[in-house]
Amino acid sequence: MFLLSLFGTNMTAFAILGSSGLAYQRGIGVYGLMASASGLVIPLTIFFIGTRLWALGKRFGHMTQVQFFRDRWECSFIGTVIFTLTALMLVPYIIIGMMGGGHTLETLTTVKDAAGNPVMVEVMRSGQAGLEPKHWISYELGSAVVALVVMSYVFFGGMRGTAWVNAFQTVMFLTFGTLAFVLIAKNLGGFDHIVERLAANPKTEGLLTRARISPQEFFSYTFIPLSAIMFPHIAIMCMTSEKVTAFKKTVIFYPLCIAAIWLPSVFLGLVAADQFPGLKPGESDDVILRLLTANTGAIVAGFLGAAIMACVMATDSQILALGTMFTKDIVSYYAGAKRFSDATVVWTGRIFVVAITVVAYFITLALEDKAGIFELAIRFAFSGFASLAPIMLAALFWKRSTKWGALASALWVAATMAGSWYLYDMSAGIAPKPGQPLVQILPPLGDLFLRSSGNVLVYGYLPVMPMVIGSALVMILVSLLTRPPGRSTLEKYFPAKEGDWTAPQGNR
Repeated sequence: MFLLSLFGTNMTAFAILGSSGLAYQRGIGVYGLMASASGLVIPLTIFFIGTRLWALGKRFGHMTQVQFFRDRWECSFIGTVIFTLTALMLVPYIIIGMMGGGHTLETLTTVKDAAGNPVMVEVMRSGQAGLEPKHWISYELGSAVVALVVMSYVFFGGMRGTAWVNAFQTVMFLTFGTLAFVLIAKNLGGFDHIVERLAANPKTEGLLTRARISPQEFFSYTFIPLSAIMFPHIAIMCMTSEKVTAFKKTVIFYPLCIAAIWLPSVFLGLVAADQFPGLKPGESDDVILRLLTANTGAIVAGFLGAAIMACVMATDSQILALGTMFTKDIVSYYAGAKRFSDATVVWTGRIFVVAITVVAYFITLALEDKAGIFELAIRFAFSGFASLAPIMLAALFWKRSTKWGALASALWVAATMAGSWYLYDMSAGIAPKPGQPLVQILPPLGDLFLRSSGNVLVYGYLPVMPMVIGSALVMILVSLLTRPPGRSTLEKYFPAKEGDWTAPQGNR
């Protein structure tokens, strides 16, 4: 259960729809960008950081990261700053799930004529009329369905219900995702035939190499998996796990699960590049769904589409984590744990969950066809959380770290996230198409800030690399210049005997 729920909540629409959509644009190297690095880094962070968080949760009763930071650094307001930043960065992750649900239901319910071609209707977008395929379920309605269903079982089921749903969803998309991979490849003539066709076409032969991914960008992605352990839902799962032995199987099988979901997704993105050329970055997120409807029957496509929906709807843990953080880190902390009844605290968290979901839904509508799922996740969710990793590492392993170092690091992350977003938005008009040379955003600064088709780059590297390095340097410098926590706190978290770190004997 721990493995399935942990993996399932981390593999959202980003893993299936986002990876295949980026592979459609950039090629097979997408597997190396995320899956290879994640298969190594995430298990290591779970082993070295997750198990330590588990011990803290059992020993001191911590359930959220902010509870730990406040106690570890004797801080109040700084913990609130970190909560606010964390909550803001988690919203894009929720948006990704809603976007994936909208694209999935819209594509699977495309109306076709007797010849199997989509029925076209005239629509108005941005003041201009155009023809688009007719759908039984629109993007707006599909996103709303995902939002309502996820919000409902998080609302009533809580952590236990969400864990069971995540486990079931993980089994679904691992099983049926592999089946979709086999059926589509078989219908198109087999794996060898597909690769030969891609290699023979000058427009797609580059997809079979790393030609469309620079060495700097490839290296930058090794920092992205640091975000996993900083996701609030992952940290909460680690702190509340029943037994530490659950971590052992997770560390062993997590890389295998990543391979099982990313290999088919990336390969199907390449297949779609051969079958559906000319799609834009926002449109390429649904290429697996296009392949399903074109190469399988309606019933099979429905079952496989349900499996994809299972992956898409895995944003439930993010919504639950936000509600838990709000009740524990804001309501209970500032109002006092005994001031309100348990029922009042629970309903306060539920209201917060509804509010966040509604806000995320309207942002989802505004982003239709304007942002790819993969780039959105990397730019706003993964980069930010990866940059918070030095805060967690300092809290756990560096005795001399201080609350002011944590505050400075958090502010650095917020500032660089805002700066990255500003540069991305202002350079939208000069963004090159996939495969074209990078463009200088601010020519007087030379190659300091470059624009690719989907991201802003710093000397060719993704912003996540200077963000993580800068966060670590700021934490170190400011901590050395400020006073550390009191002696009693340091003895509490850094006891003389390492054995004192562990949880009570019965939980080992």
